[in-house]
Amino acid sequence: MNELVQRLSQGNHPVEVELRPQKTVSAFKACLERGNVHVRFTQTQGGTELGVRLDHHACDWSQINGDRPVGSVHLVGELTLNYVRVRCIADIDLETLAGTGHLEPIAEVAQATAAS
Repeated sequence: MNELVQRLSQGNHPVEVELRPQKTVSAFKACLERGNVHVRFTQTQGGTELGVRLDHHACDWSQINGDRPVGSVHLVGELTLNYVRVRCIADIDLETLAGTGHLEPIAEVAQATAAS
């Protein structure tokens, strides 16, 4: 398995939501509604920004109340990182638009499920 994928799959890591041109809750909400969010793992060399296609059924952003930054959201989505299919799972604080997250290699999840 790729070294970066392996490292981000072990434990939780600091993440932040990347929003342009402004980092606001309303811009974050718009990304959620479009189904795509950019999550940046901040403690990799230079940071690792991932475009995550959200799984709306697995996410929870029920705490978003208008544009007020109160509570947190739970994000789950899939992407390919360095030729490895992964699921990105992150919990984001709405006040700071930062939190913790990790990756789960999908092939390994499928193999572990099949083995059970």
